[in-house]
Amino acid sequence: MSLKTPELLLPAGSLDKMRAAFDFGADAIYAGQPRYSLRARNNEFKLEQIQTGIEEAHARGKKFFVTSNLLPHNDKVRTYLRDIEPVIALRPDGLIMADPGLIMMVREGMDKGNYQDVPIHLSVQANTVNYAAVKFWQKVGVTRVILSRELSLEEIEKIRQECPDMELEVFVHGALCIAYSGRCLLSGYFNRRDSNQGTCTNACRWNYSTQASTQDPNTGEAIARTMEAGFNFSEAQREAESSFAACGGSARHPLADQVYLLEEEGRPGQHLPIMEDEHGTYIMNSKDLRAVEHVERLVQIGVDSLKVEGRTKSLYYVARTAQTYRRAIDDAVAGRPFNPRLVTELEGLANRGYTSGFLERRPSQDYQNYETGHSEIGHSHFVGEVRAMHNGWAEVEVKNKFQVGDQIEVIHPSGNHIVTLAQMRNLEGESIAVAPGSPLQVRIPLEARYQGALLARLMPGATSNEKGQ
Repeated sequence: MSLKTPELLLPAGSLDKMRAAFDFGADAIYAGQPRYSLRARNNEFKLEQIQTGIEEAHARGKKFFVTSNLLPHNDKVRTYLRDIEPVIALRPDGLIMADPGLIMMVREGMDKGNYQDVPIHLSVQANTVNYAAVKFWQKVGVTRVILSRELSLEEIEKIRQECPDMELEVFVHGALCIAYSGRCLLSGYFNRRDSNQGTCTNACRWNYSTQASTQDPNTGEAIARTMEAGFNFSEAQREAESSFAACGGSARHPLADQVYLLEEEGRPGQHLPIMEDEHGTYIMNSKDLRAVEHVERLVQIGVDSLKVEGRTKSLYYVARTAQTYRRAIDDAVAGRPFNPRLVTELEGLANRGYTSGFLERRPSQDYQNYETGHSEIGHSHFVGEVRAMHNGWAEVEVKNKFQVGDQIEVIHPSGNHIVTLAQMRNLEGESIAVAPGSPLQVRIPLEARYQGALLARLMPGATSNEKGQ
């Protein structure tokens, strides 16, 4: 039995990122207007850019979805139809929406002939976790449901079986929110910047210290007290792994019922009722989702679209994830075994540690990064973009440090190649040994066919047998 090839859907925070996504294998991209999507920052797309993006996508036989998935207060409801009408007139391939009221208003306008008919996709923000909800949204005119990240592979398969004629979309890569599919109040609490209005400050990634508490006998409120001297994080973590209830039904540790207080490092003295090592505590710092190893199963289930998160991420991130997941999808459809090298390629992206999220049932600590609140880089490091070619020399816009002698991975839609950098020149033609970082342009010897390539420096210990991938 032949398998259906799912759509590969990539994020685009700019036209250049959209073009990179298409160049490296994406079938579709999603982008949004800052006022009505959940990425109000680092978002280039205004009406003019949306029009250009749609025209370019359609000229290439690709799709362009417009994200309009905020949960609006009354002032934005009042202006929404006015602002979405010119977007609908551009004929995007779908509107990604979350709010039932806005969906109702747009559908009514389409039914009355006020707007052209554009498919509506239900955002992950709507938290769809069962087949009954999928059927409900299908009845009100939604054509695709983006399923909640909190579902397992088995639950996704059940929804597919119960809803065979509904398009289903699943996230396979990117940041995971500590709150249920992104419905978080932390950023609004700390900074008055509401994540549900597109202005999240990632407060869950900040560094918090932990203090045990005692109870005020008069008010019953939790009062901070100093944690016991000699606290051993490793020992406590081992105990937690064996004793705390996770996703299964193991016994609950008695200390889990005590009240603890969090103190964010930039707000000393402000205690929030909620284990700690030498780095601090990142109790809410989710690892990043990576499900490339589950693409084959998702293809077999019959998921219609596999989605990568990251509209605020770099062009390198977009290109690398598009290329890697394109290969994974093509291999799965062709019946080829999973290529473990795809996992290695994704290690070159800055990440907080990877997890398959809820697709597989794992111990609770597997989902969280308890050591660092920032992204780290493993296998390779993005160092530059090829901007032009001159007589066998590539003009490179430097992004990060690299030097003569480094192994450089040339990442290109036609295939990747690894070279050892033997020479480098500045724009005046003088030999140099080191490109220290941005802003700088240098020249390196490279074949003309690699125009537009991205360059990554392989880190020490990375394998170099991946030529012509």
